[in-house]
Amino acid sequence: MSLSHSLLGSSLFFAASIGCFGEAPAVAPLPPPDRDIPPGSTMKAVLAGGCFWGVEAVFRHVRGVVGAVSGYAGGEAGTATYNQVSTGRTGHAEAVEVTFDSREVSFGTLLRVFFSVVHDPTQKDRQGPDIGSQYRSAIFAVTPEQGEVASAYLEQLEKSGLFPRPLATLVLPLPAFIPAEPYHQDFLDRNPTHPYIVTHDLPKIAALRKHYPEIFRV
Repeated sequence: MSLSHSLLGSSLFFAASIGCFGEAPAVAPLPPPDRDIPPGSTMKAVLAGGCFWGVEAVFRHVRGVVGAVSGYAGGEAGTATYNQVSTGRTGHAEAVEVTFDSREVSFGTLLRVFFSVVHDPTQKDRQGPDIGSQYRSAIFAVTPEQGEVASAYLEQLEKSGLFPRPLATLVLPLPAFIPAEPYHQDFLDRNPTHPYIVTHDLPKIAALRKHYPEIFRV
């Protein structure tokens, strides 16, 4: 695991208490995208916003999401292992493949959650205590239309002035998505008292419930 993930107990909670861990700006709820993908059937989105434990957990609480898998995107299949990705030299980002019913929740709505609840999109090559390109903010477009919608929303948010700093999110074509090792899947549900989860990820789920109650599910 990364250094931040391996820190347990009092040392992690002390660091959190003095504010050295960055968290997402308080900008929720965000306005919807001016352009979205029309509803159709089941679709996939691949989103990277720091440690995949929390990203996966947040989207599992979004109504209309039928599956969320932690994994790797952006590099070669042969280097898609946690030990290799953790070096920051593989080109991979920790990412989550979200499968959703677009008749219940749109791609644009997922982007609203991504930019406001899932992570801080103003941090470049890091999220809070997790540092390295493997923790970069990125939208891996599954289709050209997703790339166009994501790029347009990124521009819309930049012009809105809602964020305190420029957005660092990249919009990239998806070369491939490789699921992570089994022990990373459903990590929050299986380890709800893990110090990293308590400090960084449970507050994201609380924020989803608070700011987007219309799409939150237990």
